[in-house]
Amino acid sequence: MSDQDDAPTPDEPKGDGPSHGGESSGAAGGEKPGPDKTGPDKGEATAEAQPEPSPFDRAGRSPVDGVGGTGGAGTARAALRTLAPRPSGPSYEIGGDGQIYQGNQFVTQFWAGARPELVQGPVPRETLQHLDDVYCEVPGYRQMKDLLRSHRLLVLCGEPGSGRKATALALLSELTGHQVNRLDPRHRVDEIGTEALEPGGGHLLELPAEDGRAESEPRRHRDEPRDDRPRPSAVRLSELHLDRFSQQLREQEAYGVVLVESGDLADRMLRGRYGMYCPPPPSDEVLHRHLRLLLRGEPEGALESARAVAERPEVVKALGLDALRPREAARLADHLAQRQKDELTDAQLLDRCGAFVRAQARTWFAGADRPGALPEALPALSATAFRIAVAVFNGSAYSITAEAAELLTWELSSTLDPEHPPGRRLFGTHAESRPVLARSVLEDGELDLGAAKVPVRAVRFQGDALATAVLGEIWHGYHNVRGPVARWLRSLCDDPRPAVWVRASIAAGVLCSWDWIYGFGELIAPMASIDRAVPRMAAATALAEAARDPRVKPAVVAVLKEWASDGNDELRETVLLTHGYVLAAGTVSGSLDALARVVRTREAGDVDMIGASAFSVARLLASGDPEAVIRKLTDWLEDGRLNLANLVLVSMLNTLTIRTTHLWGLRDVPELEPHAARPLLVALLATRPGLAPALGALLRHTLSTARSGEAALDGLGSLLRRAAKDEEALGHVCRFLPLIAVSRRDRDRLRGLLKELVGDRDRPMDKRAAGRMWDAVAEGAER
Repeated sequence: MSDQDDAPTPDEPKGDGPSHGGESSGAAGGEKPGPDKTGPDKGEATAEAQPEPSPFDRAGRSPVDGVGGTGGAGTARAALRTLAPRPSGPSYEIGGDGQIYQGNQFVTQFWAGARPELVQGPVPRETLQHLDDVYCEVPGYRQMKDLLRSHRLLVLCGEPGSGRKATALALLSELTGHQVNRLDPRHRVDEIGTEALEPGGGHLLELPAEDGRAESEPRRHRDEPRDDRPRPSAVRLSELHLDRFSQQLREQEAYGVVLVESGDLADRMLRGRYGMYCPPPPSDEVLHRHLRLLLRGEPEGALESARAVAERPEVVKALGLDALRPREAARLADHLAQRQKDELTDAQLLDRCGAFVRAQARTWFAGADRPGALPEALPALSATAFRIAVAVFNGSAYSITAEAAELLTWELSSTLDPEHPPGRRLFGTHAESRPVLARSVLEDGELDLGAAKVPVRAVRFQGDALATAVLGEIWHGYHNVRGPVARWLRSLCDDPRPAVWVRASIAAGVLCSWDWIYGFGELIAPMASIDRAVPRMAAATALAEAARDPRVKPAVVAVLKEWASDGNDELRETVLLTHGYVLAAGTVSGSLDALARVVRTREAGDVDMIGASAFSVARLLASGDPEAVIRKLTDWLEDGRLNLANLVLVSMLNTLTIRTTHLWGLRDVPELEPHAARPLLVALLATRPGLAPALGALLRHTLSTARSGEAALDGLGSLLRRAAKDEEALGHVCRFLPLIAVSRRDRDRLRGLLKELVGDRDRPMDKRAAGRMWDAVAEGAER
């Protein structure tokens, strides 16, 4: 049996500890059974018969207990790593004018609904000769050439920017002696006639990115009335069309390559006899070939110097991409060559490198809803939603990300066409192929649930900077997208699973820091006033994350002060939860003072107020400056006010039972990480042994106080059970026990607890561990 069975977690009620004095314990989180609970008149109990709520009833549980808890620290750290960088100014660099060949690929950009007219004609010979100098063969190039020779036709599938066009041109140029034509992409394969083919030549046809729409499905203008009448099934590109095209090419002794972007059509083509996937070539090799050409004639060592600059940590970080695509590698080579020739400064080089991810984000979202009406725009909106979902859940489970993307697709589609809410495709793009839409990959990962870590199939961007670039692009570039995205994030922040609401709340906080006026009104304020625990915790997390930006922090502080004096209990609880993250007040002491100001205005028995405040105090104990918290708790006890004293008592109860991982903050505390699964008290004893006397004095006071003693003994029993199964924790506990066994009464209390734990008929404690604890208690005898 694991220690998860021995102690309550924030996700389950307590009450599994031993009972004391012959009574069933409910003070540690459960409720004492009584006639009004179990008898036939359960629903007829009067208000007078109900026990008075106690702030100690929920000690050791999080404010969102019963609906998933706060989750593990790993989830929060992953979210912070994803969105920690802030985007720089909205400068973009897009190479090419839509027609020219740049680097290792023809560049054709589609912007804001406008597509340049392409004219059928030959590829310039100088372009093909340049290709001979820089082209790097992709894996499978020889097989592609063999298939093209045998069938006269090849369908190359891959992602934009992966080098498909360069590979197609290289193949056709090699087989035809540099006689290559481009076919008009406005024509479908079945519309190409023999008269359009040049005898003995090569022909390149790039199918437009239809985002999954059938090739011959009619477009509808956004102003046209919707026609819901059944119409004939749209003709899709099939093997029949390709067979006909192959025969035409054979008759002309010509060759043809059709380029298809990854998606549903590509999936079908790859299952046929003409399709092959075109993987990108090694980016280092592409970079080397371009640099070698660009630095021809420069002094010896220039090439090696430029390669060394590309490997600098600041350059790699500025790029923010795991691997460059051929087009990007060519652009980087141009920047490095300019730097080598002193045409760029280091700062200018880094700025241009930072534009790569911004260019990718702009390419993804520019005109993504064209032609502006459903169902034609739905596939593009689905791809857009998936990219945004990956930005929020980068590195998280694919299943959670995909479901979030579907919810966002509905929001986007309903905004575009409110009268016709969309459905969901059941068998759309396969999970193995869908990540390509977002320049991401599927990999084996691990999800931190707090009490356990489970394996997941995770989806991750191929670049640390893409998540921030994606959110920055949609938030700053497209105002009309803000509404559906805000509604989507609010719905995610109401999800009880920490793997969902933690990610969404941190993303919401980042967006609020970018535009406080809009973000606060649309994201934080609606969640803070909801009468449900998870949205309030999410609002507190978003507020604290927004306060990380020093320009926004004063606005957050002002809101917290206003809400603290408001008569709304939900808003006050949000304030208490926010101060557990330190960021709003700026220091641990400032956060504790803010908590105390609210607590002093409330009744000592206010369960919700004490519970939220005590959880924030425990979170502050885990924030890296526990000394300040211990000093403040001692001062509150000396203050003499009952509400502050209750806050201290419940806070100490929390340290006995709440796992350290559940008390994650928005700042890393690396020393606590090895003790994530242990109760906070054990983690503090292990990392801050100098605090043991002060912690012992506070816990001894909690045990000896009548109103908290029973709950404290239950919590201590839970901690001792865990320590008995953890050799390292057992050592820390045995060194700590003498500090709470000062008087004879203390020793009798602890020895009685150990006897009950060892004598438990269902779960007896290990006698060896109990013996060590017994001896440790004796060390605390008065001398």
